[in-house]
Amino acid sequence: MIRWFEHTRVYVPSKEVGPCSLGCRYEEVQFQSLDRTPLHGWYFPALPNAQWANYAILLLHGNAGNVGDRLAFYQAWLELGTQVFAFDYRGFGRSGGKASEEGTYLDGQAAFRWLANRSSPHIIALGKSLGGGIASELALREKIDALILQSTFTSIPDVGSELFPWLPVRWLASIHYNTLSKLPRIHVPVLIAHSREDRTVRFSHAERNFAAANEPKMFLELKGGHVETIEADRASYIAGLRKFFSTCLKAHV
Repeated sequence: MIRWFEHTRVYVPSKEVGPCSLGCRYEEVQFQSLDRTPLHGWYFPALPNAQWANYAILLLHGNAGNVGDRLAFYQAWLELGTQVFAFDYRGFGRSGGKASEEGTYLDGQAAFRWLANRSSPHIIALGKSLGGGIASELALREKIDALILQSTFTSIPDVGSELFPWLPVRWLASIHYNTLSKLPRIHVPVLIAHSREDRTVRFSHAERNFAAANEPKMFLELKGGHVETIEADRASYIAGLRKFFSTCLKAHV
């Protein structure tokens, strides 16, 4: 019961993938994880004359839903001027298997390798919430060009102990995604983006992650709740990413 409760809190997948209604060109992608688990994703090439056409954002999404639930973010990143590759971990959407911590790490590596072979010399791993824990591990396993942690926790036990203070989460946790412990070993540009209004992952997690990250790094304060940041202030969000690209990222690459 304890393991079931933990797993169902950390992973909340949806199998039904809605249509992509952005009206731009994209590809349905079928590929395999490193252990041959079948995975599914959407690849969006950069828009014509895009400023950052040689860069790709690889989305490591949050713990709920699937690739069909992040259309507003894809549109924003395409407007920024990059390629976009979004995929579902095992157990999510049209991907096979069942989610696990090591499984999602393998899935992230497979997505990175597919994208690297497909078209892009410069890959930015963008981890949203749970995806930040996967993106930070990816930064240790593969040669990414930058890391963006958006609304990301320091670790699952840390955020779990805040959300369920009546449970001995730290004693019982078997799923960790310890982002904080990995950041000192990551040596690419890092952007930490978080909102003070986030009630799921508190702002203090972002502050601790930022302190642990190496230079070059940048902090972008978002608006809105845990899942409403793009709706709360889309213009400021895109402007913050542009600043990161033109300062930290461009100088490093």
